[in-house]
Amino acid sequence: MRIGILGGTFNPIHVGHLVLAEEAKEKLNLDKVIFVPAYIPPHKKDEELVDSNDRFKMVELATRGNPAFEVSAFEIDAKTTSYSVETLKAFKKKYGEDANLFFVTGADSLGELFSWRELDQIFKLSHFIVANRPGYTIANVPTGVDVVTITSLEISSSLIRKKVKEGRSIRYLVPEPVREYIIARRLYK
Repeated sequence: MRIGILGGTFNPIHVGHLVLAEEAKEKLNLDKVIFVPAYIPPHKKDEELVDSNDRFKMVELATRGNPAFEVSAFEIDAKTTSYSVETLKAFKKKYGEDANLFFVTGADSLGELFSWRELDQIFKLSHFIVANRPGYTIANVPTGVDVVTITSLEISSSLIRKKVKEGRSIRYLVPEPVREYIIARRLYK
């Protein structure tokens, strides 16, 4: 089994995340992609995070129509700082040693990669995949990292939060059920 793992804060999830997951699934011939919202991301301590349950629910709403997408509460249930190595160890245990795990991340993570906890273990447990992202150059790619090129969309969670705060539309930047959830719950105001 070939399993993609897409972690992140998803604060909120947007169509760029979904395009990344779908195109990584196709290009890497994955059986499924598991979205893993972080409880507390170690590299984004200063970011204004909405409650992890809200972020989890938005990921569920966004991925609902795709049978190849799943959402895992592993990091949220852990109720501690989320480290990718712990998630990969748990998934390897859950799916077995024969499962091929593909850890998919955006080019924005490449610059901070060497600060990740137990990076050598991450490389042993998974195929580490970096996807292009507007505004980030993919250069000096370490051994053990593969690059996948996806459709480039200039959308970010911070842009969406800013638009909501300013009372501007986020229609078509996030799936409609996510937009409705943000409005109903008055998130990012």
